[in-house]
Amino acid sequence: MEEKDIRLYLDEDVRPMLAEILRMRGYDAVSCIEMGRTGATDEEQMIAAIREKRAILTHNIRDFVKLHTKFEKEHFGIVLSDQVPIKILLRRVLRLLSTMSQEDIKGCMIWLSDFD
Repeated sequence: MEEKDIRLYLDEDVRPMLAEILRMRGYDAVSCIEMGRTGATDEEQMIAAIREKRAILTHNIRDFVKLHTKFEKEHFGIVLSDQVPIKILLRRVLRLLSTMSQEDIKGCMIWLSDFD
């Protein structure tokens, strides 16, 4: 894995199984659930992702659009997704990871549906 690869942090509303599948495929992905961070506020999750230099993947679109404005200069990417079956979510995430770098999405808000 190169330094430019996107490192993902899955918010509490994203199934942790996705992180497991991505790791099996060689990607650096963690779930806040497996990190023991359930119940943290959205802002606390965002700060944890920033601290670990990870892009955050969430289904919580409304709240993270606001956090994008607050943390735009600091965050490593916010990836927004509607609630879709895990098969579709995985396909979209894999397309994102194979076409963009950490540098590409740093400070950006990305709509995962663009990778359909």
